[in-house]
Amino acid sequence: MPVNYFLMHKNIRVAELEISESGNISKIGKVFSLKHLPLGTACGDSRADLRSLDQWWRGRSIPASRSGLRDMLDYLGIVDTQLLLTKCMGLSLSDQYWVCPKGVNLDWHQVNFFENSFSSDVGNALFGNFPEGVDLDLMSPDNTSDGWLRKKWIMSEDEKTRHLIKGGSAPFHQEPFNEVLAALILERLGVPHVTYQILPRNSEDLPYCICPNFITPQTELISGWRICSTRKKANHLSAYQHYLSCCEELGIPGIKESLDQMLVLDFLIVNTDRHFNNFGVVRNADTLAWIGPAPIFDSGTSMWHNQLTSRIWPRKVVESKPFRKTHQEQLQLVTSFDWIRFDALDGIDKEYMELLSDSPYLDEQRILALCDSLRTRIEMLYEFAKKEK
Repeated sequence: MPVNYFLMHKNIRVAELEISESGNISKIGKVFSLKHLPLGTACGDSRADLRSLDQWWRGRSIPASRSGLRDMLDYLGIVDTQLLLTKCMGLSLSDQYWVCPKGVNLDWHQVNFFENSFSSDVGNALFGNFPEGVDLDLMSPDNTSDGWLRKKWIMSEDEKTRHLIKGGSAPFHQEPFNEVLAALILERLGVPHVTYQILPRNSEDLPYCICPNFITPQTELISGWRICSTRKKANHLSAYQHYLSCCEELGIPGIKESLDQMLVLDFLIVNTDRHFNNFGVVRNADTLAWIGPAPIFDSGTSMWHNQLTSRIWPRKVVESKPFRKTHQEQLQLVTSFDWIRFDALDGIDKEYMELLSDSPYLDEQRILALCDSLRTRIEMLYEFAKKEK
């Protein structure tokens, strides 16, 4: 039998839902607040679109590609990550939506993961650490974290701040170092970004990075994908133009400048996975007022992270996302390069070399190739910007 829930936005009752035994939203009942529906799921003046809302709900679950997921699901005896969503009431550390069972009197302040402690069991299980002889406590924001790399949320010792720990992928486990590199570049250029640090070596000897949560109890992240879902793309518009037009219609400030900064960074670090779910905007969760572009985050799938050292060719055309097929083509979308202080990037390759030297998975030849390539990409960007000016 389907279970009845209220979709909540903090303490605002948004809509009645039926969630099936398979974890899907099977029916939408009364809509109480159209403007507080997840962006892009409203249909007309008084309804929510079932397909769009169910897609949004399913998108909150851990993707099937997540490292370590299959072992965890086998341990729990669960066949689909969607079934984990109601175990934590759909709560996340990226926004303020959740589902409250009908007939249960709960307040958002009692249950949200920003103000309350949460279980580390799911995160530890995703890292391969299964407790023996006890059931896992599934009240965790790890049930609603996206991405394919191994990751988990943790609380500081005083439980006041939340941090995300992320790993890398075999054979080089390079992604954590690339996150730090991206942050170093953006710090030098004065671009808003999430700060990453490499954690000390652990018993597995695997590199991990850690970053603070940039979302607060008063704000929420809205992905580029959700922004684009607010209107149908016209055939004559490119993906870039469509995103800009959606942001303009919604009244979100500072978008062109932030896209310039993101595309320049992605060119420099040869980012191959800047999809519409790892950039976006931030809004006030209470007033729904747009604050502006999100700080740049999630840049680890870069710097030839999964390529053999012999395939590190900095001047070769590399495929890109999300707007054009190559990074050179995406640079043509940048409206201005005047904000780039190239002298601020002096010595960044040496800083990257020092960073990489701490990894047991990278030999000297690969480290030298990566640092030389970073220096070459900076030169290429300078040449391109000079030509455009």
